Amino acid sequence: MCLGVPGKIIEIYEQDGLRMGKIDFGGVTRETCLAYTPEAQIGDYAIIHVGFAINLLSEEEAQQTLATLQEFFDLQAELGVDDPAPDPFVSPSGDPV
Repeated sequence: MCLGVPGKIIEIYEQDGLRMGKIDFGGVTRETCLAYTPEAQIGDYAIIHVGFAINLLSEEEAQQTLATLQEFFDLQAELGVDDPAPDPFVSPSGDPV
C-alpha cells in the first residue's frame, strides 16, 4: 500500500534547477520536490508521496487526515496487531530515509 502523508512546507529553495522544500511532519523534516505543486508557498500543507508534493490542502484537511491516521494506529495497538505498519521515514534496513 502506498501512502501520501500531509506535511507543512517550512522552507522553499531551488536545487539543481528543481523547486524543492523542507516539509515538517510533526517535528520530523524531510526534503521534498515541489515541481508538481508550483503554487506551493511556505506555510501551506501538502500531501507528500515518495518525496514529491503531489497536492496542496488546507490546514484543516491536513489535521483531519493526521487524526484519521492516528486512529488507525491506535486501533492497531488496541487490537494487538503484532506487525504494525512500517515507519515511512525508516528504510527496511533501519536507516532514515
